[in-house]
Amino acid sequence: MPAPIKAVAKGGFGPAKPGTTSIVRFSDQLTNSITDVAKIIEQHKGMIDSIQEIALELTTSIGTLHTLTVKYARTANQILDVLLPILKNLPLIPKNIMQMLVNLEVTTQKIIDNEASTSRTITDVSAGLRTGDVNKIKGHAGQLQVVTKTLTDMLPK
Repeated sequence: MPAPIKAVAKGGFGPAKPGTTSIVRFSDQLTNSITDVAKIIEQHKGMIDSIQEIALELTTSIGTLHTLTVKYARTANQILDVLLPILKNLPLIPKNIMQMLVNLEVTTQKIIDNEASTSRTITDVSAGLRTGDVNKIKGHAGQLQVVTKTLTDMLPK
């Protein structure tokens, strides 16, 4: 390591004399900090990788559940599109049953209407997790919150 430096007469710099105060190098502090960060990452590598794998599996599960939900929502919606006009004209159908069927049709339509954006979000998050693209993942946090809120709003109160 080079000898510490100190200010000398006429604004110049020269080697510090033994026993005088030396300076701490910024570069040494930065190097030590970077080394510490690298050690912490290495110590927690298994946990970080496990979190990534779990997030990827959760994303895959949500994608599969979404596909299944949309499939059955389309089927239910098609049935309701045919039945509702017929049932509205039948006086035998209680009003609460009719309202339940109308609500079901509204819910299935919301699921269908949100299919494209939800699918895109799931696909992008999955791709970001697979490739380690943090920007792709960060960009969808808000969209995932919207998806969650939309689904939560559809749940019966």
